[in-house]
Amino acid sequence: MPDVLTARDLMARLIAFPTVSSVSNLPLIDWVADYLASHGIDSVRVPSPCGDKAALYAHTGPDVAGGVVLSGHTDVVPVDGQDWSSDPFVVEERAGLIYGRGTCDMKGFDALAIWAMVEAKRRGVTRPLQLALSYDEEVGCVGAPVMIEHMVSHGLPRAETVIVGEPSMMKVVTGHKGGTGFHVHFKGFEVHSSLMHEGVSAILEAAKLLVWANEMNAENRARTPGDLAAQFVPPWTTLHCGKIEGGTAHNITAGDCHLGFDFRVVPGEDIAAWVKRFEIKVAEIEAEMQAVRPEAGITYTPFFNVPPLTPETNGAAEQLVRQLTGDNASHVVSYGTEGGQFQEAGYSVVVCGPGDIAQAHQADEFISVEQFEAGEAFMGKLLTWLS
Repeated sequence: MPDVLTARDLMARLIAFPTVSSVSNLPLIDWVADYLASHGIDSVRVPSPCGDKAALYAHTGPDVAGGVVLSGHTDVVPVDGQDWSSDPFVVEERAGLIYGRGTCDMKGFDALAIWAMVEAKRRGVTRPLQLALSYDEEVGCVGAPVMIEHMVSHGLPRAETVIVGEPSMMKVVTGHKGGTGFHVHFKGFEVHSSLMHEGVSAILEAAKLLVWANEMNAENRARTPGDLAAQFVPPWTTLHCGKIEGGTAHNITAGDCHLGFDFRVVPGEDIAAWVKRFEIKVAEIEAEMQAVRPEAGITYTPFFNVPPLTPETNGAAEQLVRQLTGDNASHVVSYGTEGGQFQEAGYSVVVCGPGDIAQAHQADEFISVEQFEAGEAFMGKLLTWLS
């Protein structure tokens, strides 16, 4: 007889794999595939373009359409520079809190989903249950699209409902902002700063883009939000730079400046339209740079593109999860998830998972025992519904 692990045991096994986004997740994926196979559940790996990572999906129950997908990601954020009270890759419970990197975001949910898959197989559910585990969610939800495309195009029975298990305190989240981001490189021309008019400072030119971002943020904040946007905090599209580096010395015009630039766009606004405005502003700044030194310029490359999750009218996912949780309030969030990517592929989607997003990415990340047990109770109700 194969081992049947509890959800807590499964979480401990998953967290023991240090799957920060900068390293391979294949050991975790191999372990999950082997564990499912030991219970008679076949799975499909979808490798990353470089082959160092993989997504995984699986199906149990009747080979028919109309089931439920439990969606999670396998990567976690780094622990470097954080002051942890215990080993971040060893689960430890203290005073009703379960500590470890990923307990909240989101290996706690992954463990519950794997547990539910095995239970569904053991119970012989009459509606199908599917599992979808992605990679590189934390660096821009880049691993899910190829997995979703593979699920749709390779004969997997089409599920009706997707439950994305990001931490929501088991509340039913029906909408979130979309986003896109760019790595931007300003190439200046170095001269002594006493002759800065003959050179191009990459840092000062980059500042023009940041000034524009602040101006757009002020305009967006001053605008009266629509009914959908008004549900978000903040209720407007935001432009942001979280990291910038460049320059050689204080008395040299900076030859290079690198920054990350991103948008978080409320549903109802067009991400592509914001990208176009960004491109126009970049072209304007570049023209000013090249008027001084033709060698100067700006290049940019996208590093993530996450569509919004738009609330659905009478959505199957919302109706099911409200039935199972008893939560009938309206909830939206400003962080992004893979839910919008599933929705773009034609699935009905909600976000609902145990834990508080405020604990995600923190030193001493935790999920409360109460929340984990609430997630387990939810899975029990889902299995009853599937049966």
